Amino acid sequence: MKATQKTFAGMLGRVLQQARVFYFCGADEAGAADAAALVAARLGAAERQDFTGADLKRDPIRLADEARSTSLFGDKRLIVVTMSGDEAYEAIATLIADPVAGWPVLVIASGATDKSRVAKLLADRDDALVSVFYPPDLRSASEAVRTMADAAGVRLGGAMVETIALAAGLDTRIVRSEIDKLALYLDASPESPRTATPADLAAIGTATIDDSMGPLVNAALGGMVDRLGDELGRLASGDINPVGLLLAFERRAVQLAQLAARAGTGGNLNGFLDAEIQARRVFFRDKPDLMVQLHKWRGAKLERLLNRLALLHRALLSDSNSAQLRMRQAIVEITRVSAR
Repeated sequence: MKATQKTFAGMLGRVLQQARVFYFCGADEAGAADAAALVAARLGAAERQDFTGADLKRDPIRLADEARSTSLFGDKRLIVVTMSGDEAYEAIATLIADPVAGWPVLVIASGATDKSRVAKLLADRDDALVSVFYPPDLRSASEAVRTMADAAGVRLGGAMVETIALAAGLDTRIVRSEIDKLALYLDASPESPRTATPADLAAIGTATIDDSMGPLVNAALGGMVDRLGDELGRLASGDINPVGLLLAFERRAVQLAQLAARAGTGGNLNGFLDAEIQARRVFFRDKPDLMVQLHKWRGAKLERLLNRLALLHRALLSDSNSAQLRMRQAIVEITRVSAR
């Protein structure tokens, strides 16, 4: 079975009854991760076992063994695999070759597409789902805001839907967090819906990227070595959360990828960004920084940045104790590459 952002929600009920392997891929890492989290939530409480693609490349049999093993306490189990390409191909092929269903397996392949070997292996199977997520635009992100809000019992006006989508950088993970906070703040539920106002959003909102993390993101991606010391000092002081900062870097990198794809090879970035501002896809205050960053981050260089951030994301989630150190090292590395 195959799905995209538009068809995933409608298929989910049927898919949960049939599929045992869920494969999430595409350029929108946030959308893929959010969809995987939604599937995990719908599957219910379970003991979770995480693997990387590298783990399963070294030991291809382990995935099938773990998917059919019994929890120490007899609980349900959920296997989650994170990888960037096809490194777990042999492990997944071994898993589906066994007729025993086993526990559900969720695969998040942030660097792959629906043309990958694993996707082709699974796409024609009734017991597997391949979901591809493309970078969202404002319209699709706004639709996601509306869907999540309706499900949580939060009524939103049209202007607030776009405000939340833009404030989240079109990242559905952040959107879901904001909707959850709004629902809690308003004591809203599907049975007792509440209408949210801009004042409610301001009350639960945290500082935006422009207010807190923007200067550090722009200094690094703009290659501004002279500003780096002061900005890293704010990170070291604890004023900035490393994981939140990483999400800010990921949102900007995805935005650059979207803009670079729409701009093509033309040289008039000034006119292009003016058109993007007019279309409300770019905030006007971001234009100077985006001009600099689009000149520096294009093509293969931007692709390497996205891959580097994806690897850093997994590292921070697996070892939160060294999150600040890893983030500082990554920022210095990104700034040096940008300054060349």
